[in-house]
Amino acid sequence: MANKVYVVGVGMTKFEKPGRREGWDYPQMAKESGTKALADAGISFDEVRQAYVGYVYGESTSGQRAVYELGMTGIPVVNVNNNCSTGSTALYLAAEAIRGGRADCALALGFEKMQPGSLGSTYDDREQPMGRHIQALAEISEVLFPPAPWMFGAAGREHMKTYGTTAEHFAKIGEKNHRHSVNNPYAQFQESYSLQDILDSRMIYDPLTKLQCSPTSDGSGAAILASESFVDSHGLAGQAVEIVGQAMTTDFASTFDGTAKNIIGYDMNVQAARQVYDQAGLGAEDFQVIELHDCFSANELLLYEALGLCAEGEAGKLVDSGDTTYGGKWVVNPSGGLISKGHPLGATGLAQCAELTWQLRGTADKRQVDGVQAALQHNIGLGGAAVVTAYQRAER
Repeated sequence: MANKVYVVGVGMTKFEKPGRREGWDYPQMAKESGTKALADAGISFDEVRQAYVGYVYGESTSGQRAVYELGMTGIPVVNVNNNCSTGSTALYLAAEAIRGGRADCALALGFEKMQPGSLGSTYDDREQPMGRHIQALAEISEVLFPPAPWMFGAAGREHMKTYGTTAEHFAKIGEKNHRHSVNNPYAQFQESYSLQDILDSRMIYDPLTKLQCSPTSDGSGAAILASESFVDSHGLAGQAVEIVGQAMTTDFASTFDGTAKNIIGYDMNVQAARQVYDQAGLGAEDFQVIELHDCFSANELLLYEALGLCAEGEAGKLVDSGDTTYGGKWVVNPSGGLISKGHPLGATGLAQCAELTWQLRGTADKRQVDGVQAALQHNIGLGGAAVVTAYQRAER
């Protein structure tokens, strides 16, 4: 029987525009988030038995260099790279170490030091991991570079053509997430915009305007995971949050079934969510707060359907109902999401974990959702991997 896994400490930096903080390199980012997580857990680094460190852009063993800011105790440090789901993959691996009894306390850490502007490839002398995905989409859609807004925008257009979704539905998601971020001191942007502002901002790839797209960001996040015995021996039950379901999926053959939505991971998301709901004994209706991967507003809309918040084709109606913000059935992305909080790739999943931990503890300040008993996290990286995690307050 697998051991229970608890989040006992979280920490993150403010997410910043790349290069905005002078002298802020990834070791300093990691020290800030990791120190906060350790302090939150009330433990010292020498009690951590394994570390999983995520980043996408960086030299080999940058994970060790980052962790050494917290201590040099000889523990295993594993470097993790899984595109935009890197932070959640580090979380998944740390949780697996606890579940399997290989460690009673593990660190998941993620950071990114990014370049301004759109994402690009680093190595142009070899096969691109997403080459097959891009070629498949090019067969059903006009081609645009940079590829990310094109890929998610094409999926949005497909939904519009199939189900009658409108540009305003996508813009409403951008409006919601920017509005939520006003209350998040960790967010890269903390400015609200009217729906018309969202619609009128610069068009990136129709229907996606600039204010519906996540920016590149610098920043870091961290989580301390522990076993039940560690929680008990350290008196951490009062702040522990249990991971009650967790799954990672990669591409299925259906990714290349000729639909834009599956090229950007729809089926991966569906299958990961189903596994988590089965593990947790919960359904979509049992969560009060959700942090999901809104790299573009089109992806958030598609995720409403993939995660089971509504039936396929009904996401536009869900947006119009107001059920994904305060006062509705769920509060989705109270942090502001990737669109407004920012998206330092290796840190994103761990920032989601931090936000949901605070929500479950009731310590999210002005962002606090009423009556949170269960929380859901979703993170995806194309090429690809989807990670879904369900959390509940630990039984007292």
